[in-house]
Amino acid sequence: MSSDGSQRAVPYYCPFCGEEAFLRPHAGPETEDGEPASTHGQWECRACRRVFALKMIGLLGRVTQ
Repeated sequence: MSSDGSQRAVPYYCPFCGEEAFLRPHAGPETEDGEPASTHGQWECRACRRVFALKMIGLLGRVTQ
């Protein structure tokens, strides 16, 4: 990964069905002008046909045990 945080790790399996072989970045529908819609960070599982996004919310402010 780069130090500026622009590179993201890819998911290794679908969080819904567990499939590993059919994950692809989601292309999304086209907009009215024919351009693809913004789908940054979205993935599609072609096994269960779900589209999902992974998002980091933040870090815990307290120490967990």
